[in-house]
Amino acid sequence: MFISQDIMSIKEASDWATSYLGKSVTTSNISYLIQYGRVRKLGDNGSSQISKQDLLDYYKSYNGNRELSWKDQLGDDLNWALSFDQYKEAETTKHVHRLHPYKGKFIPQLVEYFLDSHTDKFKKEIYFKKGDIILDPFSGSGTTMVQASELGMHAIGVDVSVFNSLIGNCKISKYNLFELQKEIDRITRALKFFLTDSKTIEFEEKLLQELYKFNNEYFPVPQYKYRLRQGEIDEDKYGAEKEKEFLPIFNKLVNDYNIQLRQDKSDTFLDKWFSNHIRHEIQFIFEEIKKIEDTKIKKIIALILSRTIRSCRATTHADLATLLEPITTTYYCSKHGKMCKPLFSMLKWWQTYSKDTVIRLGHFDKLRTKTFQGCLTGDSRNIDIFTELDKKSPEFSELARKQKIKGIFSSPPYVGLIDYHEQHSYAYDLFGYERKDELEIGPLFKGQGKEAKQSYIQGISEVLNNCKKYFVDDYDVFLVANDKYNMYPIIAENAGMQIVNQFKRPVLNRTEKDKGAYSEIIFHLKGK
Repeated sequence: MFISQDIMSIKEASDWATSYLGKSVTTSNISYLIQYGRVRKLGDNGSSQISKQDLLDYYKSYNGNRELSWKDQLGDDLNWALSFDQYKEAETTKHVHRLHPYKGKFIPQLVEYFLDSHTDKFKKEIYFKKGDIILDPFSGSGTTMVQASELGMHAIGVDVSVFNSLIGNCKISKYNLFELQKEIDRITRALKFFLTDSKTIEFEEKLLQELYKFNNEYFPVPQYKYRLRQGEIDEDKYGAEKEKEFLPIFNKLVNDYNIQLRQDKSDTFLDKWFSNHIRHEIQFIFEEIKKIEDTKIKKIIALILSRTIRSCRATTHADLATLLEPITTTYYCSKHGKMCKPLFSMLKWWQTYSKDTVIRLGHFDKLRTKTFQGCLTGDSRNIDIFTELDKKSPEFSELARKQKIKGIFSSPPYVGLIDYHEQHSYAYDLFGYERKDELEIGPLFKGQGKEAKQSYIQGISEVLNNCKKYFVDDYDVFLVANDKYNMYPIIAENAGMQIVNQFKRPVLNRTEKDKGAYSEIIFHLKGK
């Protein structure tokens, strides 16, 4: 029950917020908070009212504070509705979107926003409808294809990386889940039998027991972290001392169980970044996968293996994203504030990811529509899309030739930021895929100098010029980019297109270590 003075009209709320924050808050700003559920709407249609307390609570909340702070840093044109801050991580990584790690992917809600049939104060028209064909020429992990399927649209992806194509196609393929589970169970049984004589499981269990006792004594929770915050402990010095103190316990267990820590060679990624025992387990599962006759099931289980081995690399928990040096012994972990260990068997992660994959595929199966999605492996600068579609699905290729592509929703690579082949080196090593690093546009290894930028502009321009040959006349192209070098106006001009709108969105929680204010632009391009 609200007292009368707590209820405000939108105009009153605008005036109050302007006074409270010491900066202009328009009626449109207040309407936005209502529309996106930041504050409750209390009045009837035509006389919207809100609670002053609701508004005060929002401005005092974490996201309310962050919105104001980021707008101060990045500009008032920042569209906070596109932050999707109301979604939990489980929703931004829903169903098949978390089948495999991938750097640089956008969240599905961003794709939905521009592809679906809603309009609002920012998106004033509908660009795509059911039955349309959407193109993603930088398909990556396949997010656009998956969301197009949910929305009843066809989608074509193109990616120069054969492994990226595998990820995307595995996500949108339809499986016999009973047969998939049967193959997973067979391989798991075989792996357990393979491990019978290796003693790695027994070794890890004993090591965990010793770590538990040691950590309880020297890194008690929550006292240890409290003392760290108070500055009573020099973390680097104390951690190094305890590493040395535990090492004899670790070495004795290694000798007792005859554990071989390193491989005999370190020539490839698989040789360098995995313990000897895990490397043997990887090869064992891979040989079991080769026995599978169903091609789609073989590929999705290969993807489970890839996801598993990525989590089993010989590195510290703090260095998972930026591999520094292989580690084969116990170590002080600053991330967890205790002694941790590398992995010596992949059984646990294999079982975890296998179960998770089947569940996620089942969830997506209930949402997918009877439409076509598929990723082609090739260079978007010159690929003949319809000819390649002929090989993948002649029936859909015929429809695509007749109907043509309505437009693009894609996130091109950012100049000098990620090496898209290198991030999955382990998979290229294991599966024997041919790498096409030299065909990447704007890769990390080329940097962000003048020549790299010119090469990037040329590359993206060539992609758009090639793709538009397959478009309807009134096409819509949406490209997600952080254009800090102001390259996209030139790219649009080179492609014979014009930027008709820009949507500036905040990007929340980019990485664990980088929480700073950051935005990207969704460029809307059309033909001149």
